Amino acid sequence: MNPDEIKALSDRIYDELRLKTLPVAVSFHDKEPEWPEKTRRPSQALNKKITLCQAMTLARTYRWTVGLTAEDIVCVPALIAFGHAQNKDPHQLLCTLFTRVGWSKDEETAAGEVASMSFMQRGQAHAMLLAPLAKGLVDPDTAVFYGNPAQIVRLVHAWTYMTGQQVQSGFSGKIECREYLAAPYLHGQANVVIPGNGDRIMSGTQDDEMIFALPGDKLQLLASGLEKAGRTVGAKYPVPFYQNFQPEFPAVFNELAEEAGLNMG
Repeated sequence: MNPDEIKALSDRIYDELRLKTLPVAVSFHDKEPEWPEKTRRPSQALNKKITLCQAMTLARTYRWTVGLTAEDIVCVPALIAFGHAQNKDPHQLLCTLFTRVGWSKDEETAAGEVASMSFMQRGQAHAMLLAPLAKGLVDPDTAVFYGNPAQIVRLVHAWTYMTGQQVQSGFSGKIECREYLAAPYLHGQANVVIPGNGDRIMSGTQDDEMIFALPGDKLQLLASGLEKAGRTVGAKYPVPFYQNFQPEFPAVFNELAEEAGLNMG
């Protein structure tokens, strides 16, 4: 997609849902790319390393364009999940981590959970670029939307309207960046994710926020579905309250109406 198409699609979705923060475009690179002008590398711009979920916050709320390699990332689980572990089995590494920090009762239990997680292959995400979708700087591999449950369900409506597929999601409350960044790109499907501990502690994700993510090449499909899905029954955001009814009040109101000579029939 060209930049103008990307900007137009972003605006259509953002305006339709009245989102609080900006949709984010994410691209993956097997080598360090030529970064767009004004790209901020945390290790240089902030003189520190950050987490992937912090990079999402910088893009969706600060409107930054953020470039990342392993040199910019401090989150060990994310580095493992995104293919940066050196000469080690990343699945086993996460099993060990989950057991040591108390996320799993033992490594056998951890192995069952880790086996279902999405992992990037080594070098597949050597570099990542995150930017507000509306800037049109990034032809996204993954597009990410934060919203409240009512906003997210409208995105689900759009997806099912256009594809006939339910959104199948798996999350475990930790390292959820792999599910909203990597999984849509790897599997070609939309995901709904409940942000995990890292998102809440490190990046300020709010209690009412959920995430909808999908492959970047499905953006046109999403925007079209959002404008059509459920229109016959008035589905939109904000959700319109049903108003075609006459309220009933406690008896004392009717007694007062009689005293006032009001006909409430």
